Amino acid sequence: MASILMSLPPPLLVKSRTTLVRAFSKLPVSPIQGRQNRVAMKATGENSESSTSLSITKSVQNFWDDSEDRPALIGLGFAAIAALWASINLISAIDKLPVIPSVLEVVGILFSSWFVYRYLLFKPDREELFQIYNKTVSDIFGQ
Repeated sequence: MASILMSLPPPLLVKSRTTLVRAFSKLPVSPIQGRQNRVAMKATGENSESSTSLSITKSVQNFWDDSEDRPALIGLGFAAIAALWASINLISAIDKLPVIPSVLEVVGILFSSWFVYRYLLFKPDREELFQIYNKTVSDIFGQ
């Protein structure tokens, strides 16, 4: 937050110098008073971010240890990277063609317009869309 305040031009930051001093005096740790306010903390447990990263690391490590065909896993990883690289190059090549991006944009606009007309414009159609959505979710989760 301090970096945002410092990057603002002076007229947007405060109207006068006295309001600046009052604004900084309300902060819990004031740079004017030095190190008088001290905070002591005790870590009681792991935060959710570090525990999530540890659980992901452990699950990947367990998957690697349990696998019997490690060269196939390495090959799948390499194939995924190669497919990502090829798809990025394909999209950039299509984007460089003069007519194709405009045609695809028109197709996207037409499909979006049809979807709004078909499912979102009238209430019975919205209810049908919600039924389709709920059925798909229940099929995916097996409920």
